[in-house]
Amino acid sequence: MRSKLPCRVVRLSSVILASSLICVPARAQDPAADVRAERARLVSQFPEAFAPVTDDPAQLRVLLIGDSISIGYTPAVRELLKGIANVHRIPDNAGTTTRGVAMLDEWLGKAKWDLIHVNFGLHDIARDNKGASRTSQTDYETNLRTLVSRLQGTGARVIFATTTPVPDANVTPSRRNDDVLAYNQAARNVMQEFGVPVNDLYPVAFARLSELQQPANVHFTPDGYRALAERVAASIRAALPTK
Repeated sequence: MRSKLPCRVVRLSSVILASSLICVPARAQDPAADVRAERARLVSQFPEAFAPVTDDPAQLRVLLIGDSISIGYTPAVRELLKGIANVHRIPDNAGTTTRGVAMLDEWLGKAKWDLIHVNFGLHDIARDNKGASRTSQTDYETNLRTLVSRLQGTGARVIFATTTPVPDANVTPSRRNDDVLAYNQAARNVMQEFGVPVNDLYPVAFARLSELQQPANVHFTPDGYRALAERVAASIRAALPTK
């Protein structure tokens, strides 16, 4: 039986087979393998953030969902909440809200969460080479409603963190701080609909941006991630239910 795998044409340039064309089966894509490889890379690059957590059954369980900014503040949040909560994070860089909707069931798993801290936006506002945002503001709002509804359905308390500032510089991928402000306001409106408290990380970073953020970069210095972690830990501590 002839294989139905897609083929790529290869030109062989040896003396005998010059100008001959053969059909070589293209490597089948394996999305699961790509996810595993990316997770392994994250563990290698950020071992503290992605270290396994052994739960203390006397403490409540917290889940951090977010992008690379949340990866940066995860270790310090764990340190600040040591003895108070078991702080887990998803095994990925969360990316856009669209990816969040697709991955949420896997990220939540079967275990019970007492509180979930969510941080989406920086990937949604990123612009392609045509200047279009990866996620339109309308779709961002729709995705947030879907995410929050499903998160609240777990019985966990939910906190939403605003997106941190984009510096006045050329960053890759292209992002604009005006979009940060607009999407943050859209997120506040959605959270108000659902009664979800907002952890406003934007002013925490903006007040000391030149000091806390890396030059021409949306990411932060160690001191910057520590400042964000202090705000995240305080918001979680204040919202944790009684054990």
